Amino acid sequence: MKKTPLLLLFALGCATLLPSVQAQSASDVIQIQADAPTTPFPHFWEEMFGSGHAVLALRESYRKDLRAVKKVTDFRYVRFHGILDDEVGVYNEDEHGNPVYNFAYVDEIYDGLLKNGVRPVVEIGFMPKKLAANPDALLAFWYKPNISPPKSWEGWDDLMKQFAQHLVERYGIDEVSQWYFEVWNEPNIDFWGGAPRQASYFDLYDHTARDLKSVSPRLRVGGPATAAAAWIVPFLKHVSENHVPIDFVSTHGYADDTVQNLFGTNEDIPMDDRVCRAVAKVRKQINDSAFPHLPLFWTEWNVPGMMESRDTIYVGPALANTVRECDGMVNMMSYWTFSDVFEENGPINEPFIGEFGLRAKGGINKPSYYGFALLHQLGDRRLANASKNVIVTRDANGNLAVAAWNLVDPDKHGATETMKLLFQGVAPNATVTLQRVDQNHGNVLKTYDAMGKPQYPTMAQIKQMNEESALPAPEQTHLKSGALDLTLTPNTLVLVKVQK
Repeated sequence: MKKTPLLLLFALGCATLLPSVQAQSASDVIQIQADAPTTPFPHFWEEMFGSGHAVLALRESYRKDLRAVKKVTDFRYVRFHGILDDEVGVYNEDEHGNPVYNFAYVDEIYDGLLKNGVRPVVEIGFMPKKLAANPDALLAFWYKPNISPPKSWEGWDDLMKQFAQHLVERYGIDEVSQWYFEVWNEPNIDFWGGAPRQASYFDLYDHTARDLKSVSPRLRVGGPATAAAAWIVPFLKHVSENHVPIDFVSTHGYADDTVQNLFGTNEDIPMDDRVCRAVAKVRKQINDSAFPHLPLFWTEWNVPGMMESRDTIYVGPALANTVRECDGMVNMMSYWTFSDVFEENGPINEPFIGEFGLRAKGGINKPSYYGFALLHQLGDRRLANASKNVIVTRDANGNLAVAAWNLVDPDKHGATETMKLLFQGVAPNATVTLQRVDQNHGNVLKTYDAMGKPQYPTMAQIKQMNEESALPAPEQTHLKSGALDLTLTPNTLVLVKVQK
């Protein structure tokens, strides 16, 4: 992971230096002791990303976006639906009903990921039509995955063993043992057609986990990959009582999931706090189970999608706040998705329609792309701080890195805030650099609007948008008597580096 000098990230509109007299009216004063004790701060929010369905990985547009996001986050894993879908061609049957396997596209998909330095989290799904108990059980996505249970468990077992054995033979067990195999996707809702849903999913999990482990005990398998953080307690109870292999727990939760769905209550929980509140709930459920040391992977999440906010500068502050709240409770979080090369509702016919990715259609960098780029530069040790608007970190060389923000939800009208950072343990006139994502930096929507919002931007227009939204070189300044005063307009994200 890239090591940088002292970083300060602020997600609050625009950040500018204030004259010292104005700084005295700072609404938020943050004390930062450079030599304070630290705790490990692994970059759990950028280890994994989601990405639509499997065949998209064969496209150059997908791979270009993957390389672009890899460049600014150095992410290590990618997860997608549909590796067993008919469009990938894994499973067929001859005229006698005997299975015919074809891993040609599987190889191209995984070869492409590995060539670009990313490993798969293999989501096991969906059901090949000829193996489905109900060939017509199709999800309402544009690419129509089959959500049926298998027509025979023997057929499913053989598919799983053949699939895993092929991967081990092609890539070697030392490589594949570093992957993760997640059984299905959101079986508690309409992604799974078994009845009753929970009991039939447990059967699917049991067969799949045992099949994979029969190929090699080094293969890592987990679940239940549920929506809205569901089923964790009964799932862990089931695998414990039935001695079913499990190496990790995975589930999902979005900031705009309802409180009722996530927690079964009618509490008033702000959207910005829901994901990490759900993470804490699941982490406690794991701790209280027979498997208290299992890692937790949050394999889908995103900020609220209201008012096309996922295309705006709001994502940076919302991401930073989620990192602050979830730190120490989750091993990996998978932002859904790294790219708008997507297709749940069909091909996207214009950019900036509120899709999930960091890059819009055509490879256009969104503000979220630059927000992730700033947060990537945080250190790998965290210093405790009581503020709800900062993350303070330190790197191996003793340089600090801090994230701070003035988070304003898209449906709210926020005010510009001021903040004073008071440093101890660094030179009182230490050199400081700042980078930011705000209305005028990293915000491609400004250029897109000026172009007249073309539905199909030309290659020249895409190039112009990326050039004009690219973050400039960091601004340089100095601490004044150990202090730095900032003005932060709504939803700016600022990265400040201070050399110790």
